Amino acid sequence: MSLIDELASPASWERFCEYKSSLSCTKRFIKVLRSFIDEGRYADVCRNINSGVPFPIPRKSVISKMSSAKKRTVYTYPHDENIVLKLMTHLLLRRYDHLFCPNLYSFRPGRTVKDALRYLTGLEGVDRMYSYKVDISNYFNSIPVAELIPELEHVMSDDPVLSGFLRDLLEEPRVIDGDTVITENKGIMAGTPQASFFANLYLRELDRYFYEHGIPYARYSDDILILGRSEDEVRRHALYVREYLASRGLTVNPDKESYSTPGEGWVFLGFCYRAGVIDIAPASVLKIKAKMRRKMRALMRWTARKGELPVRGASAFIRIFNSKLFEHSADEMSDNELTWSKWYFPVINTDRSLKVIDHYAQDCVRYLVSGTHGKGRFRVSYEDMKALGLRSLVGEYYSS
Repeated sequence: MSLIDELASPASWERFCEYKSSLSCTKRFIKVLRSFIDEGRYADVCRNINSGVPFPIPRKSVISKMSSAKKRTVYTYPHDENIVLKLMTHLLLRRYDHLFCPNLYSFRPGRTVKDALRYLTGLEGVDRMYSYKVDISNYFNSIPVAELIPELEHVMSDDPVLSGFLRDLLEEPRVIDGDTVITENKGIMAGTPQASFFANLYLRELDRYFYEHGIPYARYSDDILILGRSEDEVRRHALYVREYLASRGLTVNPDKESYSTPGEGWVFLGFCYRAGVIDIAPASVLKIKAKMRRKMRALMRWTARKGELPVRGASAFIRIFNSKLFEHSADEMSDNELTWSKWYFPVINTDRSLKVIDHYAQDCVRYLVSGTHGKGRFRVSYEDMKALGLRSLVGEYYSS
């Protein structure tokens, strides 16, 4: 039976809903998913797929990256089709998980970023190792579809119906951009559910090379970290990675390529490790502080323009960052369980960076209320800020 047939199975949907409900998805997403299942709306999408009706064209959007002013391009399908693709990807990642080596940690059932850090920090002599860290430039949207499809058809030779459907999605050149239909090279389409499986699949031979040679290596989608006993060793590994990526039509992001020596520690997936201490990476701290600074300035302008009380701006700031740090993305329909605190809290073993972020958030709130960065801002007490709803990262970390 093709995996496509499972999309029409009520039992598959019930298991999917149970799984999603066990995670930290938004209540809104679970409610919508429950309604979608109860109303049987997946049936129409499945009938169209089985009847060969062309799948809708994806829509292109440009959004801000998390905790950054930078932009990224993402693609989305219509609501009902997108939910069906979520179940398809859930099933894909489980049926074909055996294809991947243990050193791949992204989008895999039962594996988390914590497992990646546990493996790396548990290596014998890790504190005496050199490292090479690299990020692939625009990975999802740069993968050459013509290179991916033969690999896809090979691994799915047991399910030609499924591989044919996925091939059609990949080969569709059109996207909706605003009010216009355009054609473009869009890779595996970041933002679409099935892109996570494609991202794992495309570099599996790179993962296999390092696994079979016993080289300390970890990949999480487009982030790679390699450790070695000498600088020459990691530079040889780095050269292999760059040459392999080039052979696959990809390039490294020079701004996110780095080496470290023993004692300096290394950075991976937003974490930094040094001498047994796992903390939030300095760049991640700077990004969230920059996000707070931009929002603080925007709210100061808003209160001045609208003639609002300063406390309104402070309350809005607290509400926005409580959601960002502790709860969910701004998109209530997000099913992404990896919220900011849920990503970092299970892994770090120090509150050092959490204190820095807490203090910066408090300064932003004090400025919004007092209008000054001087000593006068301390007229706004910590108790005043708590009354407005401010939550402490340090406090929540130790209570989690």
